[in-house]
Amino acid sequence: MVETRIIPLFPLGIVALPGVATPLHIFEERYKEMIGRCIAEDLDFGIIWFDGEAMRNAGCTVRILDVVTRYEDGRLDILTRGRQRFQILEIIEEKAYLQARVSFFEDAPEPSSEEMAPLAEKGAIVFKELVGLLSTAQADDAGDLSDPKRLSFMIAGFEGFEPLEKQAFLEMTSTRNRLEKGIAALEKVVARFRLTHEVERIVGGNGRPSKGLRQKLGRFNPTGEEGH
Repeated sequence: MVETRIIPLFPLGIVALPGVATPLHIFEERYKEMIGRCIAEDLDFGIIWFDGEAMRNAGCTVRILDVVTRYEDGRLDILTRGRQRFQILEIIEEKAYLQARVSFFEDAPEPSSEEMAPLAEKGAIVFKELVGLLSTAQADDAGDLSDPKRLSFMIAGFEGFEPLEKQAFLEMTSTRNRLEKGIAALEKVVARFRLTHEVERIVGGNGRPSKGLRQKLGRFNPTGEEGH
């Protein structure tokens, strides 16, 4: 029998992912109440992506790691980290904030760790290179990247991905597929940043990009997909 649980639900314009830190600013009265309860009772709550028109059915619970700031009017800045993915079975409207009865899901069994190791190693290299180029806080938050599943979610949590892309990663139940697709996307981003840095180097030296470099730049559009 599938285990179900009732959890507080927070519809937001973002996608939370397991293991990925998410800072939140709490200002609505109903969510001040919800967060207050979660702190008092040491509860997780679920973040579900709301795109302005509809909520998705799959989300991720988060645990409050720290209350960073308490404002005089009751607003809060909190830091959370994603934990378990869930599917909504039933919406419950008994409180000022939403609750939901949910069931939890995990990835399907994958090949042995030895078979996954080369892919995980490649992903760790690309991820570290990207956060190094961006000099973001994600580099400090990355932690141990040797676990393929954890790495796949860290890559999926990259700030450059849109909510729709992150939601697709969230709903995948194959660590290998998530890792392969994440690596492919990050490789394009890294390639684009390398070109950008090369242009800055050349322009900074009062030079013009070579014809070859101009052709390479022309093949990339702002979405990171190669043009035709």
